[in-house]
Amino acid sequence: QVQLVESGGGLVQTGGSLRLSCAASGRSFRRYAMGWFRQAPGKEREFVAAISWSGDSTYYPDSVKGRFTISRDNAKNTVYLQMNSLKPEDTAVYYCAADQKGPGPVIPPRPYLYWGQGTQVAVSS
Repeated sequence: QVQLVESGGGLVQTGGSLRLSCAASGRSFRRYAMGWFRQAPGKEREFVAAISWSGDSTYYPDSVKGRFTISRDNAKNTVYLQMNSLKPEDTAVYYCAADQKGPGPVIPPRPYLYWGQGTQVAVSS
């Protein structure tokens, strides 16, 4: 089992950047595929990024490709989401997720088993 805690959210202007972090506790972090999702008010949860066990393989939907980068530091049990060129439509609660399926990225509709509590990102126009 793994526990996930996100941080790094906040308010930023259009075109700005934020880096989210997700700290994982528990054993064998390096054997968990990690992902980021987001949910805006009144909308369904949306997949944002996924990364493999080793970090050498990533996947993004078209909505964030080229602007967002997922990475991980297995020595620190942490996964990151670097978000650049932010837009108002990126406003949402961002969630970190983990699953022991692997070693490649876990891409929806394949489900994730473990979830963090979320961190709010707001982009002002």
